[in-house]
Amino acid sequence: MTVDTKKETYLNFINGSWTASTSGEVMPSLNPANNDDIVGYVQMSTKEEIDDAATAAKEAQKSWKKLSGNDRGGFLYKAADILESRLEEIAECMTREMGKTFPEAKGETARGVAILRYYAGEGLRKEGDVIPSTDSSALMFTSRVPLGVVGVITPWNFPVAIPIWKMAPALIYGNSVVIKPAQETAVTCAKVMECFEAAGFPAGVVNMVTGPGSVIGPALTDNPNVNAITFTGSNGVGKVIGQGCLARGAKYQLEMGGKNPVIVAADCDIDLAVDATISGAFRSTGQKCTATSRVIIEEAVYETFKEKLLKKTAEITVGDGLKEGIWMGPSASENQLNTVLHYIEKGKEEGATLLAGGNRLKGEGFDSGYFVEPTIFENVTSEMTIAQEEIFGPVIALIQVNNLKDALHIANDVDFGLCASIFTSNIQNMLSFIEDMEAGLIRINSESAGVELQAPFGGMKQSSSHSREQGEAAKEFFTSIKTIFVK
Repeated sequence: MTVDTKKETYLNFINGSWTASTSGEVMPSLNPANNDDIVGYVQMSTKEEIDDAATAAKEAQKSWKKLSGNDRGGFLYKAADILESRLEEIAECMTREMGKTFPEAKGETARGVAILRYYAGEGLRKEGDVIPSTDSSALMFTSRVPLGVVGVITPWNFPVAIPIWKMAPALIYGNSVVIKPAQETAVTCAKVMECFEAAGFPAGVVNMVTGPGSVIGPALTDNPNVNAITFTGSNGVGKVIGQGCLARGAKYQLEMGGKNPVIVAADCDIDLAVDATISGAFRSTGQKCTATSRVIIEEAVYETFKEKLLKKTAEITVGDGLKEGIWMGPSASENQLNTVLHYIEKGKEEGATLLAGGNRLKGEGFDSGYFVEPTIFENVTSEMTIAQEEIFGPVIALIQVNNLKDALHIANDVDFGLCASIFTSNIQNMLSFIEDMEAGLIRINSESAGVELQAPFGGMKQSSSHSREQGEAAKEFFTSIKTIFVK
């Protein structure tokens, strides 16, 4: 491959140093809005680099865990300040690398800053509990201890927020980290790692290795020095990682997507439901595990909802996310675009009616990118592929039902259970939804996408390995409980 020497080549970060892979190979990171634009080159690493990073992390963790939580928090506060000072630069890189609009990228980067500060504060919160003993002359209590080396495997759709919401709790609780970012957004991750380096983290505490998932993923999962893996990505890959960790007794945490429903009850605020559906389905080009995918509507308001939804969808501006006035950017890669187009064709083949969109955008401003129209289907039945499988694109299926009971049945009729929302003004509808909906995140009169950083996040059924990320819940994964009995 010919390398454009005018473009920067980004290295791995191992044991406090930026180093090239022994493979000698690099891969270009392309702008999905204009694939003639090379954002930079990243390393095509090998198992050797993972082994080096894991060895360094294991050694560094011995000293890192002995620091007080307050001292570890100080490093996170410094990283937050540095990330904040580079917010626009890193957000622009994110938009160029994976396509989300610049305002969304700035919001995500700001969220990364907030997450770092939140977990920095965790260093001063309690680590265990005193438990009464049956022996009146004894003291019994628990302590939280770090796992050791945590392998972090992250996707391309949130290249700042997801790495940070995994790394920050791992670090504050005394673990060291080896991160393998998605290859499509490895430049953005490298810039985040520069913030950690500038914050002065001791060598080996934070490490980054880039490369193909088929090589780097198993090397990290199988490494005997890695005590735990936290993963966000596809269901298929997640299950392989879980099996690999289980085989050698390593702890694992998997977040694997969703097929998220929105229920529109007959008594709801229709305009609110329409606006939230569009935001939940089409922001970030639908490339969120929490994105709205199915909209289940009571028949009494179906036509009104549909008419308003189509009108609002027609107003969406699609284009390069760095340009003013653009509401939705491209699919993140050619592969992702082809996946979305495949599901659109599948919907048509299986008898769904295409109401809006469905095409790759062509012409000036579109030919060099991976743009697809916001797409809406109706006459969708629950057994159709587009109602069952995660598309990860701007495609929604409208499903008409007679009543809330039918709506809940259809909403639960999938393998996933990440998040779900309902629009209603009836408290009984709300309570039934909260009780019967099989999802880890329940939202009332709000879009399906979105969770606050201080709240637990994770899914049911095939959406996760049933642990939770973010908030205080992260402590459950990133630490182990030690029970102490003193006579």
